[in-house]
Amino acid sequence: MTVPSQPIGVFDSGVGGLSVLRALRAELPYERFVYLADSAHAPYGERGDAYVGARTHAITQYLRAQHGIKALVVACNTATAAAIHEVRSRHADLPLVGLEPALKPALSATRTGRVGVIGTRGTLTSAKFAKLLASVAGQAEFVTQPCDGLAHAIERSVAQPLPSHPSATEIRALCTRHLRAMGRFGTKAGQMDTLVLGCTHYIFAADDLRALVGPQVRFIETGEPVARQTRRLLQSAGLLAKEPLGGAHAGPPPVQLLTTGALDPLQAAAQRWLELPADCCAQVVIP
Repeated sequence: MTVPSQPIGVFDSGVGGLSVLRALRAELPYERFVYLADSAHAPYGERGDAYVGARTHAITQYLRAQHGIKALVVACNTATAAAIHEVRSRHADLPLVGLEPALKPALSATRTGRVGVIGTRGTLTSAKFAKLLASVAGQAEFVTQPCDGLAHAIERSVAQPLPSHPSATEIRALCTRHLRAMGRFGTKAGQMDTLVLGCTHYIFAADDLRALVGPQVRFIETGEPVARQTRRLLQSAGLLAKEPLGGAHAGPPPVQLLTTGALDPLQAAAQRWLELPADCCAQVVIP
């Protein structure tokens, strides 16, 4: 029997989904979380659907069997596009939230009617994204750009946060190349005044992206909408945790961060982006 005290599972191909976990913790302060970074098999965005689907199913099964999760947030646009429908059918009893590029929120934000969308090639060439794009056809012009290499560069940069590190230089170069290929950003007619960040990693390159598009272009990412949807699902299922474990005076609920790859990058990301201690991180093997 599922009860409110069980944790919420969150997973991504790497550390990018920590941006979603950050939003989830802000929206759901009394919940326990188990986050899994499948870093040994990243990046998902440059692999085929069959591979990503197999990993998604293996991780879902692991989180259910080993951690007894009460809900799952697939904090990865590529995994959502490749596998979310099959996961729903196999785990019909599990509240499930996936990600997709936030095209509909972008419609409300744009004033010029031109919206840029950046994401992995796996996300932007998927049938799921094509269906999403078709659903907003005629309401705005969407300029899409697969950002090959960017998520992987951000992943590699985590353990080396110094701006002078080669990975930081690579991130700036990739952002420059991909955004320049899209056209002009700005608030004038014909320019893109809104940029959808269609990969959870990209918010961690926000400073580089902002330097390229200017201060008036609005960024749209998915962490907060996903957190609100997770709250709604838990409430409707009667599974929302209403107070911290140990009572109202207890500290924040525990968070477990797991990785199938090297431990150091996850520990560095936890400290840098979530202010969590290194000892909340562990390495696991998921065949």
